[in-house]
Amino acid sequence: MSFKDFQFHPTINAGIVACGYTTPTPIQMNGIPPILAGRDILGLAQTGTGKTAAFVLPLLQRLLDGPRKKVRALIVAPTRELAEQIHENIGMMGKETGLRSVVIYGGVGKGLQVKTLRAGVEIVVACPGRLLDLLNDKALSLNTVEVLVLDEADHMFDKGFLPDIRRIIRLLPVKRQSLVFSATMPAEIRHLAEEILRNPATVQIAHNQPVAAISHVLFQVATAQKTSLLKRIIHEQEMTSALVFTRTKHKAKSLAMHLEKAGFSAASLQGNLSQQKRQQALDGFRDGTYKILVATDIAARGIDVLGISHVINYDVPDTAETYTHRTGRTGRAERSGQALTFAGQDDGKMIALIERNLGRKMARETTPVFTAAEAQEHVEAKRENNTRRLPAVKKAGTSGRNQKERSRASSFDFGMRKSGQR
Repeated sequence: MSFKDFQFHPTINAGIVACGYTTPTPIQMNGIPPILAGRDILGLAQTGTGKTAAFVLPLLQRLLDGPRKKVRALIVAPTRELAEQIHENIGMMGKETGLRSVVIYGGVGKGLQVKTLRAGVEIVVACPGRLLDLLNDKALSLNTVEVLVLDEADHMFDKGFLPDIRRIIRLLPVKRQSLVFSATMPAEIRHLAEEILRNPATVQIAHNQPVAAISHVLFQVATAQKTSLLKRIIHEQEMTSALVFTRTKHKAKSLAMHLEKAGFSAASLQGNLSQQKRQQALDGFRDGTYKILVATDIAARGIDVLGISHVINYDVPDTAETYTHRTGRTGRAERSGQALTFAGQDDGKMIALIERNLGRKMARETTPVFTAAEAQEHVEAKRENNTRRLPAVKKAGTSGRNQKERSRASSFDFGMRKSGQR
């Protein structure tokens, strides 16, 4: 099958050629026809499968006919990076159509966004918070929206976003086409999505299955040794670019700074950064200025970079589906990739769930023997961790006892050889 079989308008076909698309991906092959037919869609596919083109191309086809300079399509995304990516893709695919889009998110001034809206656009790509701000300011109206798209719905329907999404939906015309796309969607989230869909066509492309081209490796390592292990791996393995996931914003920032001080080209992508800094980090990772990008799960939404050779789970994810979403950043476009996971003493249960989802055991690698300098780093890291965990007032002697207990507890095993064994 080729894109010509969809019989898109010549101006859209020109955009497809400009983007270098030749053969539709499964989500495009199965999703585009019902969207063109006007049906609601629940599209489930892992990251890197072409979800954006699956809804942008038929959306452009629909909007070619009808009034201009009115907001006729609303695309809602959970992060600024993803909103920017969608907006850029619309610009590339719709370059010859004359259709205009605007991207709306917080962290930057409203002025340019309002000016663009007043000049007239057909497509709005927005994050929920700033969109509601502009709606409250009467800077735009959703009365003429014909199509609603919710992308990355698993995070859009997270507890923090759900009230905003419901408020936005109440401002939309009842008669509309609704499209929900997501990389992962647990059953309880699926129920929420189906509330806004009418007789939807469900397109499910192995949405919670791992990419076959990725090799999965597990390291047994104590928390204090993770940074030394990461640096050793970066030194020893051939990495074109590596995406490192941490659980918290603070850790993403501190780890990137530590790697940078150690001489690596590294940056962080986390929620505390200004939009300018976030964009600089993302652009630098794309163009090779930064070889390593340390990110949280939320901030990494919208990262669409080909050629990521390694995904490293510095912290084990909270769900097996999040593991699939993280590791799907590598092994794209028929390339191979490596997913490395650093597992601590409390991660056994989650590792078992991840391996059940993978359908096989991860390859076990022995944690290397560290040098004296690295061992000193471990001591300092442990001291820092203990300091953070201690309350403001602590009885004398307790810290040492806790440290010994943690030391004993760091001997754990997921079927790997103990450090130093050969």
